[in-house]
Amino acid sequence: MRDSAVSRRDLLKGMLMLPALTGFKNFLEDDAKMSPFAKRLKPIGRRLEMDGWYIWCNSPIYGPDGKVHVFFSRWPAQRGMGGWINSSEIAHAVADDAEASFQYVSTILAPRGAGYWDGTTCHNPHIQYIDGKYCLFYMGNANGKTDTKRIGLAVATTLYGPWTRPDKPLLEPGPEGAWDDHCTTNPAFIKHPDGQYWLYYKSWNTKEYIAAAGQPIRGNRKYGLATADALEGPYIKSASNPVVDFSSLGNNRQFEDAFVWREHNTFNMIARDMGFFNHEAGLHLQSKDGMKWSEPRIAYKELKTYADEPPAPAHLKRYGRLERPQLLMKDDKPVYMFTAAQGGNYMTSSAFVFKLKS
Repeated sequence: MRDSAVSRRDLLKGMLMLPALTGFKNFLEDDAKMSPFAKRLKPIGRRLEMDGWYIWCNSPIYGPDGKVHVFFSRWPAQRGMGGWINSSEIAHAVADDAEASFQYVSTILAPRGAGYWDGTTCHNPHIQYIDGKYCLFYMGNANGKTDTKRIGLAVATTLYGPWTRPDKPLLEPGPEGAWDDHCTTNPAFIKHPDGQYWLYYKSWNTKEYIAAAGQPIRGNRKYGLATADALEGPYIKSASNPVVDFSSLGNNRQFEDAFVWREHNTFNMIARDMGFFNHEAGLHLQSKDGMKWSEPRIAYKELKTYADEPPAPAHLKRYGRLERPQLLMKDDKPVYMFTAAQGGNYMTSSAFVFKLKS
């Protein structure tokens, strides 16, 4: 009888412990998915909210004045979220520091109209200081659609311009049937330690895109790499392209919005997840050579992890995501992360800023 009672008691105790053990196991599994980068994030909050405008693609840089300058996309609120493809312009704002309020300075690149490769939109700004000048990589298109999206490069000797933009794009799509025959967009750039200029770009295949019409996610977005011996090019695409490709994993897994930097002799990439974990997270990948990338870990979670937000309005379908991560670098190390998020005071979109704890 005594042995039987002990067995029943131990069995009951084990059953009571199961939920705790399961919770602990889930905690360990979730923690293993988190990158060290994600554990450094401290949310600061929304910045760059403008009445009457959607704000996106917030790319920051420290100026020689010690202030933080942000180059960002914006388009009129009446165009809706989809206005980025046919009505976006690139503007400049400045603040005393990354956590302060930003003040609009000017619009620096607006669509140039018919006959230009960036005639209908200017979007995806990515600012860097390279070889003694300010370099603004961006995307433009000529017809208000995705199939003319091209990466270009505008340059200036000061952050206040004037900006000289090219007559031709910096990088064209591949030939018909290639994985990247649809467009070149979402630039990420790094000057390699060997002196070469490395341009990462997003693209996809037109046939896959058309076949997926009507689906929630069309085509399959991948990243390629093009390199040059001069900043202005010509850029030669890598024979190893695409260098980041999740299509073999099934369920149309893909990703976009990459930002690349080197730290501790390692290439790092953060990007928006499009199905590897979910569609709300960010991804962090690492590489020794900038070509072969590790399996992703989580770079950041959905917005509700970091901020209390009101319920989603019906007109914002990407509410709660943090997209277009861009890093503010100091002494070649990231100190803040700027993202884009739908919502805010005007229920359009704005920047959402994080500090990176040391």
